Amino acid sequence: MRRRHQVDKLIYDQIQEHRAHPDPSRTDILTLLMSARGEAGEAMTDVELRDELMTLLVAGHETTATALAWALYWIHKLPSVRQKLLQELNSLGDDPDPSAIFKLPYLNAVCCDLRIYPVGMLLLPRVVKAARTLMGYELAPGTVIVGSIYLTHRREDLYPEPEQFKPERFLERQFSPYEYLPFGGGSRRCIGLSFAQFEMKVVLAEMLSRFDLALADNREVKPVRRGLVSAPNGSVRMMVTGERLHSPTPQLTSSSV
Repeated sequence: MRRRHQVDKLIYDQIQEHRAHPDPSRTDILTLLMSARGEAGEAMTDVELRDELMTLLVAGHETTATALAWALYWIHKLPSVRQKLLQELNSLGDDPDPSAIFKLPYLNAVCCDLRIYPVGMLLLPRVVKAARTLMGYELAPGTVIVGSIYLTHRREDLYPEPEQFKPERFLERQFSPYEYLPFGGGSRRCIGLSFAQFEMKVVLAEMLSRFDLALADNREVKPVRRGLVSAPNGSVRMMVTGERLHSPTPQLTSSSV
């Protein structure tokens, strides 16, 4: 409780400083949140701003790290995936811009087909307010509905051979927000979506460009439940087999991050 009070004081001081000295040219997340307006034109309260900032500060690190572990597993489990990815990264030449990395189509497809074992398996619960029928089910007021990201991502009509890691599927078609939803959907979609995707792509590009990696063993890795999320059943152990001294390595600056 004492630590939370200390953190709250730091955050509320920042909010008050921004309110006392507004600067619309700033692009930090607090300024953007303060400029947001609801359907009725209302701004966020200090408490709402504090909650959003706390979410960004303490949430999302484990989920992104877990997704990176899965990415390294599949990239090195399937040599053809690694080869295509390295060819794409090498096409950027020396000192690639992070924004160019972010736009790479095959790297994006690799990150997208992590849908095979989504870190977030479920949507947060929704409560029915008025009686309605949904796909033949009669839902009474008060019914709690939880969407399954895991099952959606394994529908064979959407993802043929759903248990196969095939990044090419995301190059061949565009999936709707109701078919592909690793960050949830609607107005409650994860606020860290863009940052997590950017972070993952830059980290993968940096690691693959600098080092030759291999799985420490070839055992099959499966997901296990960890509270609200899933993760590999044990660590994804990697080993460095060589260093790529002359490969392109993205140079990040504070402005790009």
